Amino acid sequence: MFDYHAFFDNNIRHLKAEGRYRVFADLARKAGSFPIAYDYDLRKDVTVWCSNDYLGMGQHPDVLRAMLEAVASYGAGAGGTRNISGNNHAVVELELELAALHGKERALLFTSGYVANEASLSTLASMLPGCVVFSDACNHASMIHGIRSSKAERRIFRHNDVAHLRELLEKEVPGTPKIIAFESVYSMDGDIAPIKEICDLAQEFGAFTYLDEVHAVGLYGPTGAGVAEREGLAHRIDIIQGTLAKAFGVMGGYIAAKEQVVDFIRSNAPGFIFTSAMCPVIAAGLLASVRHLRVSQEERRKLHARVADVKALFKQAGIPFLDAPSHIVPVMVNDAVLCKRASDRLLEEFSIYVQPINYPTVPRGTERLRVTPSPLHTDAMMGELVEAMVTVLGVGQKVREAA
Repeated sequence: MFDYHAFFDNNIRHLKAEGRYRVFADLARKAGSFPIAYDYDLRKDVTVWCSNDYLGMGQHPDVLRAMLEAVASYGAGAGGTRNISGNNHAVVELELELAALHGKERALLFTSGYVANEASLSTLASMLPGCVVFSDACNHASMIHGIRSSKAERRIFRHNDVAHLRELLEKEVPGTPKIIAFESVYSMDGDIAPIKEICDLAQEFGAFTYLDEVHAVGLYGPTGAGVAEREGLAHRIDIIQGTLAKAFGVMGGYIAAKEQVVDFIRSNAPGFIFTSAMCPVIAAGLLASVRHLRVSQEERRKLHARVADVKALFKQAGIPFLDAPSHIVPVMVNDAVLCKRASDRLLEEFSIYVQPINYPTVPRGTERLRVTPSPLHTDAMMGELVEAMVTVLGVGQKVREAA
C-alpha cells in the first residue's frame, strides 16, 4: 500500500533541506501604529518591512470608521453568493467607484486578486473559439493558473520583450482570437511593463489586452488608478485587473472593462458564480479607501519619497538590490539557506520583519528579501534597517549615522 504520510514527510523534509520551508510569523498588527506589529512567538514589537499594505490604508481612520459603521448597520456577513441573496448595496457602490476609477463602464468584485485573475482568464480563454493566449514569462501564478485551466493554446513571451511578442503574434493565423496577458508592476523584480508598445501590438494584430495592475493600483497615476492611468493608456486596455488587499489596505480583487465584457465574465465564470459575495463591512472599508486615494496625493508622494530614501541608503551602504523604477526594493541574496538565515537574524536580533522570497515565487538562485517602504516608515526605522542589513548580510560599510 502507498505510504501517504511518508510521502508528505519526505516532501517537507526536502523543503527544509533546500531552505525553502516557509514559517509564518505570529504577528498582530497594531491599529494606528503601522508598520509596528507584535510578534507573539518572540514576545516583542517588530517593524514590518515587507507588507503589501503599501500605503498603510489598513490602519487609516476613514477606513476603520467606515467598517465600524457598516458592521453596526449590516452585520458581519454577506449571506450568500451574488446570485443568491449575497448582493448588497455596499458592493454595488464599490463596483461603481472602481469602474469610475479606471474610466471603464463596469467593474466586478471577486474574493481576491488571485481569484479575479484565475476566474477571468480561464473563462475568457476557454470560451473564445480557438483562443491563443500570449503571456509574459514573469506573470503571476494566478494568471498562469487561469490560462492553464482554460486549456487554450498559450505562447510565453520573454519578460517585457516586445520584439519576441511580435514574433509570436506574427505566426498566428489572422482573425484568431488572441489575449495578451501581462502586468504593469512585476512584484518580485519591481520592473514595469512597456504598456504602450504592447498596446500597439495588440491593435496591429487584433488582440484583446488583459493588464494586471495589482501592484500599481492606489500607487500610480493622478487618482491612483495605476501605471496605465499614469501613462494615459487605460483606454487602450480591454480588462484592467486589480487587488483591494494591497495599496487599498483591506482584501478582495476586481476587474474593470466595458459592460458586455464584465457581464460575460459575471455570467460565465465559476470563480464568481459559486462563491460567497464580499461582505458589506469589507466593501464599506474599501469604498472609503478608494475614495480617499482618488483625491489624496499625500500617501503616494510620501511613499515614493521613502522608496528613494531607502534606495539611496542601500547604495551608500553597499547593500545589493535591484534598482527598479517602482516602489519594490528587492535585496538580492541568491541562496535559499542564506536568505532564510538572514531573515531569521533580522527578526530575532534586530526586531525587523522581512520575509524571505524563494522558489517557486522566484527562480532558484535568485532568492531575495523583498523590502517595501511605506509612507509611515520613519527616518529612524530606515537607519535601523540599513544597519541591520549590513550586519546580517556582511556587505558594504555601515552608514555613519541613522537616516
